[in-house]
Amino acid sequence: MGLLSDPNRRKALTNLLTRLNTPICMVCYLAAIVWFMGLAFEPFTLRTYMSENAMGSTMVEERFSAGERALATAKEFDAHKRKAGGMPVDWLVKTMQARGLEVFTQSFSRKLPFPDENKERYMVRGTNVYGILRAPRAPRTEALVISAPCSPGHSNNQAVGLLLALAQYFRSQVYWAKDIIFLVNEHDLIGMQAWLEGYHHTNITGMEYSPLQGRAGSIQAALSLELSSDVITSLDLILEGLNGQLPNLDLANLFYAFCQKLGVLCTIQGKLQRNDWDTAEGYTHAAQTMMLMVLKQACGRSWGDHGLFLRYHIEAASIRGINSFRHYKMDATTIGRLLEGMARKLNNLLERLHQSYFFYLLPSLSRFVSIGYYMPAFGLLAVILLLRALDLWVHLGTPDLAAVDGVSEAERPSGPGVLSVLTPVVISHLTGVALYLLPVHLQEIAVEHFPVSETEAVVLTAIAIYTAGLALPHNTQRLLSGEGTEQGWKVLKLTALLYLAALLGCTALINFSLGFILAITLVPITASITPHMPKALSALVMVLLSPAFTILYCVFIYQELIEAPVSINEGWMLFLSVISQGILDHALYGSLVYPLLALFVYPCWLMFWNILFWK
Repeated sequence: MGLLSDPNRRKALTNLLTRLNTPICMVCYLAAIVWFMGLAFEPFTLRTYMSENAMGSTMVEERFSAGERALATAKEFDAHKRKAGGMPVDWLVKTMQARGLEVFTQSFSRKLPFPDENKERYMVRGTNVYGILRAPRAPRTEALVISAPCSPGHSNNQAVGLLLALAQYFRSQVYWAKDIIFLVNEHDLIGMQAWLEGYHHTNITGMEYSPLQGRAGSIQAALSLELSSDVITSLDLILEGLNGQLPNLDLANLFYAFCQKLGVLCTIQGKLQRNDWDTAEGYTHAAQTMMLMVLKQACGRSWGDHGLFLRYHIEAASIRGINSFRHYKMDATTIGRLLEGMARKLNNLLERLHQSYFFYLLPSLSRFVSIGYYMPAFGLLAVILLLRALDLWVHLGTPDLAAVDGVSEAERPSGPGVLSVLTPVVISHLTGVALYLLPVHLQEIAVEHFPVSETEAVVLTAIAIYTAGLALPHNTQRLLSGEGTEQGWKVLKLTALLYLAALLGCTALINFSLGFILAITLVPITASITPHMPKALSALVMVLLSPAFTILYCVFIYQELIEAPVSINEGWMLFLSVISQGILDHALYGSLVYPLLALFVYPCWLMFWNILFWK
């Protein structure tokens, strides 16, 4: 405090920070990269452990043995699904009732804002079927959910068969203290969204659905099962939910503990765990796993049905069966016992999962990186923006020296007009509003005048508006009274730097991965941009580090990390698909990534684009 209250010391510190501003910023940026990449090194991570005593202090003995019956039920379900041309609602209702469950159905419909070409659907209608196993030893105020999506074709039939076999087995047990809901949802996330909105009496996405006739208690946890083969070689745990939300780490610890107990091969991000952490290959493997989690979390979409539960503060995860490692196989009985063990442990909960971490990264299932370890990497990037803002603030308050009759006199710089600073800010954000609203609303006009589909019209309109923003500096100058002053661009940059720092900081608190990726690309160019730089080269660098190109880079990096590299043309098509899917996810499920980029990040980038072409 004495350092800041003493005017001489404060001035000396300010002079030091402004004199060494550029070297300090460069060191901070490199330190942030090194810090983040070092998080995958095992000695810098923490070993996972069970924090919830109710799940860790008791042992359970798994006795499920109806694996063959589950596969037979799956084949029967597949036959009825092909006969009905979709969800066999009547057969599911009769089958669940035969197993002693209270069975209910829910119909729903949803018109998409534009056709989803990835899944070839526009007007979606379907039915969810769910059965409730009432708790025999409790007042029925709490519940667990086990779900399996009814997917097109032969996908996920085994998961539905195993779910029905578990329902029959659970019905014969008397130790359940929570209601258990067995849910088969149609049309993947859309059906799950309809069921969750109906269960919680909300309608936040404009979904049309029939009210639920049967309800259980407050849902404490949920598991979603995805099996598409009779032969399963490993189980992959999927945690990333809507807007980058993650379930409580104890849920992942519970899955890993039972995989270890039953000898089940388990993966995270589709990658096996390695023990040679002290080798270059071991570190690279852990870094790739962690970076995959960062990319999947940053996109903001739900990577499984479980992701929609997290919005309602329900801890949930998806378990996906993979048939890839041919030297190891597991049967349906083993998977059933794993789910039985997890359900029994969750049945012991006296309160919601809360004692472990909600913010973390996983380089493997046995190690994790907590928020206290990865946030300094982002903090080092945010410091760069604050240091550059401090440097500008000092220069704005320092008078220039002007020579009059051979004597140097201090001359206060003329302050910039409000219009010269406010106009670029307003126009940049109006462009962002156009990018957010117009692509969907102008699709019909685009289809009438150009030979494109509705989906292509939406994506190409978004790209056109994004590109049109590059002409913004010239249009802005026409609205200004006279030319901008030297002080004007400094004030605008000071405002933009503080705005970007606050924006990235708030984003990182909600979705660290998204905030960190945006900071990696935006901080270098925004910290260094001035109107006195070479225009052509600087403009090229700014475009290459813009939000759109950041998404394009992430597409190629993701394909490399999953060991499915693509050509430039294939990567471009994936990029267009990502854009359309981001707009759809916002309209259907409330994903915040598209409005964040369109309404805030892109306008902020345009403010720096104005600075480069400041006159």
